[in-house]
Amino acid sequence: MGFGSYDESEQENQQLDMNDGDDAVDADGGAHDGSVEFDNGASNDELLDRLQDIKDH
Repeated sequence: MGFGSYDESEQENQQLDMNDGDDAVDADGGAHDGSVEFDNGASNDELLDRLQDIKDH
């Protein structure tokens, strides 16, 4: 077979079972009721000044 070729019989024999919940994605599995705080020690003005310096270079 050349590059990009495929066996059409493999495509015809594929079955997709949507009723099997074992392999389903758990969308709420990572949900939590917490909070996150981040303090980098710089004020908003300092951060904006730094951003402007980055943009100027």
